[in-house]
Amino acid sequence: MNHPPSHAKVLFSGIMSLILTLGIARFAYTPLLPIMQNQTGLGDATGGWLATFNYVGYMCGALIAASISDLHLKDRLYRIGLILALVTTAGMALSESLWLWAIMRFLAGLSSAAGLLIGSGLILNWLIRHNHRMELGIHFSGLGLGIVLSAIAVDLMSNHFTWDQQWLLLTLIGLVLLFPAWGWLPRPDSTPFTTSGARIEDRPPARSWIILLFSSYFCAGFGYVVSATFLVVIVEAEPALREMGEPAWLVVGIAAAPACFLWDRVARITGELQALALAFALQMVGIILPVFSASLGVVFFSAALYGATFIGIVSLMLTMMGKLYPTRPAKPMGKLTLSYGVAQIAAPALAGTLAEKAGDYNQSLYLATFIMGIGLVLILILIARERGARNLAAAARSTE
Repeated sequence: MNHPPSHAKVLFSGIMSLILTLGIARFAYTPLLPIMQNQTGLGDATGGWLATFNYVGYMCGALIAASISDLHLKDRLYRIGLILALVTTAGMALSESLWLWAIMRFLAGLSSAAGLLIGSGLILNWLIRHNHRMELGIHFSGLGLGIVLSAIAVDLMSNHFTWDQQWLLLTLIGLVLLFPAWGWLPRPDSTPFTTSGARIEDRPPARSWIILLFSSYFCAGFGYVVSATFLVVIVEAEPALREMGEPAWLVVGIAAAPACFLWDRVARITGELQALALAFALQMVGIILPVFSASLGVVFFSAALYGATFIGIVSLMLTMMGKLYPTRPAKPMGKLTLSYGVAQIAAPALAGTLAEKAGDYNQSLYLATFIMGIGLVLILILIARERGARNLAAAARSTE
């Protein structure tokens, strides 16, 4: 008799998949970027364009996730994404061809979408069907842990191995992660009922509400990606902070790892939109701080704020969409992520080009903070609408 997998093993499979598809296939590029620049002559603008190819791939993956409803097909795509994560990480080491790197970053973006969107949707679907709390905070800790792993691995390897050898060693680490990510996530159940017999039904909100939320997530994507791509380079550019870029990236991961769990708790107390507003505001502070001070303490505080907030925004947004559409959570998650992905395509190339012209990243950080501010205003509008709807409902009840 086959016993259903434990709650812990299913969550662990999701965490391992995020470490593999995001922490290694995506985020290892950030601490490796300055090393590749030193050893291969890669420029700021070209480094930004390679990140853009990654986000183009991620957006294509989001399009795929948003266009399919078949849970079994999503399960197959999730597992293909795990393999792609290994192939693309190894592929970065094969030559110094910009075209090869661009292709590998694009395919790594597809892998990231498979892990973050399709994998998270499969995890949430399993949680709902087995009557567990509809929260993905523990699952999304894999993002922060992936950043920690990539930062520590690159820091330990950087003095002993060349850039290409480091990509290959990261592939070996990813191979270890593949086994639980693949084997411990059960095949999906497509019946419309939970294990207790309750029917699973979607609760779609008004179209105008969706447009405001998607627009705010676009702004979050712009604010997120500038630091995600260039944080290590920004820190290393300060003469007093040489060799502190990788520790700063490690701080991002350390702050991000427990943050999703904490944002779940904040959302329980304040509501999800209010928690999002707080996360937007704090991320704005984290992004802009390095413009005003290059001291190590300020840089580390900025990195911690950034890590703790970007992961909270992603977790809260995707979980909220999954709760609204529990029958097929990966599909609306994918649609929401398209808005995030559009910003991520434009921002790295724009930030890298601005940096080459200005000689620093201050203009890019100002722009990212301003865009995040627009996103915060949109979240506040949603909060005001929600409050107004509650007041109208209360007034209607009082007149009955």
